[in-house]
Amino acid sequence: MQLGVYYDNYLLVLIFILLGIALPVVALTFGRFVRPHNPYPAKTSPYESGIKPEGDAQVRYHVAYYIIALEFIIFDVETVFMYPWAVVLYQLGWVGLNMMLIFIAILALGLAYSWKKKVLEWN
Repeated sequence: MQLGVYYDNYLLVLIFILLGIALPVVALTFGRFVRPHNPYPAKTSPYESGIKPEGDAQVRYHVAYYIIALEFIIFDVETVFMYPWAVVLYQLGWVGLNMMLIFIAILALGLAYSWKKKVLEWN
């Protein structure tokens, strides 16, 4: 049993970790030296439009906006899963069809739950 074979794998992982750390550090450091640096008061102000900011910059949004955004992402991602399934439906047969019907039923239950909880209303 040779120990060198196992250490070669660890050496490759170590090289990739070091490259993963070194490349962004080198790129950001190089960018700092190359880019122009000319801060002046108008440039460092929060807005460059010339209008003084009014009020607080941190606006609180209602939690329903976040829930609707999360549901959109969930349904969007799940829709993406249906395309590969549709391509191989013929090879999957009835089992694949039943599995997708169960999948769609779970999505429909989630939508019905959101609808029942009135999450989809904008009031």
